[in-house]
Amino acid sequence: MVNARTPFIAGNWKMNLDHLQSIAFVQKLAWSLKDSKHDYASVEAAVFPPFTDLRSVQTLIDADKLELSLGAQDLSDNDSGAYTGDISGAFLARLDVKYVIVGHSERRTIHGETDEVVASKVAAAHRNGLVPVLCVGETAEDLEKHGPSAVPVAQLRAALASIPGTAEIVVAYEPVWAIGSGQAATPDQAEQVCAALRETLVEVLGADAAAATRILYGGSVKSGNIAAFMREPNVDGALVGGASLDIPEFASIVRFQHHVGV
Repeated sequence: MVNARTPFIAGNWKMNLDHLQSIAFVQKLAWSLKDSKHDYASVEAAVFPPFTDLRSVQTLIDADKLELSLGAQDLSDNDSGAYTGDISGAFLARLDVKYVIVGHSERRTIHGETDEVVASKVAAAHRNGLVPVLCVGETAEDLEKHGPSAVPVAQLRAALASIPGTAEIVVAYEPVWAIGSGQAATPDQAEQVCAALRETLVEVLGADAAAATRILYGGSVKSGNIAAFMREPNVDGALVGGASLDIPEFASIVRFQHHVGV
């Protein structure tokens, strides 16, 4: 690898798999990675199930001592109170959840989450000992109007304003125009934006924190293109959507180091 950051492959299941299906899925995924002798120290793998699956997956990970990391797909910016349907970061922490996705493009577009709401959720994650996986990215309209990195950088700056410089964060660049389209950004396009995000981290958090922060690419990631993305110096992993629901495909993405040319 071209840097010391541990690569991170995160599987966002979105609204798929019930709690019984999730148990079978994680068992099969763990077996697949074990059979291929995956080294979790060289590539961290995480699953992000729906809220209703978290307890089942957490119990399985603990009981079978699986090396998979556990993440949640969202959290409230409030820790408790009269917020019907919301999920507190404190609840997630009690389930041994390590990561939580914040600011996913679907939350920003479907649920109208603003940069201010996202920043508040990032702060809530840190307040409860969770590592936010902060999603930033531009639509096709943004890309045409502002260029390839202006919107993601602005979204990152807004979120970083809510946390101390020592706080751990993972950044996920997800071009909205590529998500679910089957047409990923090119590795050069991803690197251009991820490099701009890294420069922003240097400006806001300092060189050491920026060097330690992992930046992921997300948007039509699959086993056939992951190796090319991972050759780029500022791409440290992937936030995988649809392909994370296919066990052989996701396992192959996690094992990108075994692909030709890596």
